[in-house]
Amino acid sequence: MAQGSSRQDHIRYDLLVQSALRDVVRHVLSEAAEQGLPGDHHFFVSFRTDHPGTRISESLRNDHPGEMTIVLQHQFWDLAVTEHGFEVGLFFKGVPERLLVPFDALTGFYDPSVEFGLKFELANVEPADNDSAAPAEPAALPLAAPLAMEKVSEPTAAGEGAEVVSLDAFRKKT
Repeated sequence: MAQGSSRQDHIRYDLLVQSALRDVVRHVLSEAAEQGLPGDHHFFVSFRTDHPGTRISESLRNDHPGEMTIVLQHQFWDLAVTEHGFEVGLFFKGVPERLLVPFDALTGFYDPSVEFGLKFELANVEPADNDSAAPAEPAALPLAAPLAMEKVSEPTAAGEGAEVVSLDAFRKKT
């Protein structure tokens, strides 16, 4: 390749890395579904509420347009994990809800017990411009790294149920 020429990633390493990192979350949630949460482990899982395939109540969607974070710690039930996503039961303001979240909708995962976190970038799902012959160049996706933390309040009593927090509370600040 000549010096100064642009390089194009035909393999799409960025997408392969994102897929592998989603597999980490899939594995961790599968283990939790089968064996429960070990030790002090618990998870903050952030996802797009408007992503195709995400199933939440209209009330939750109205309260959290775009993105929300759930906490899997004390009170959740029927966690089920498939190749494409997970389902879980949680309480929101005392009301039981069942959520279905595709892994492609994930924007973040954090386990505060070991300060391990992943941040995901979602592919642009807007329809392509049919007048353009060349596809848009995708943005490079960052590799996973532990996220910088701010204090995040967690549920203080088992009776409080799940607490929804802003992803910005634990997303790395730039």
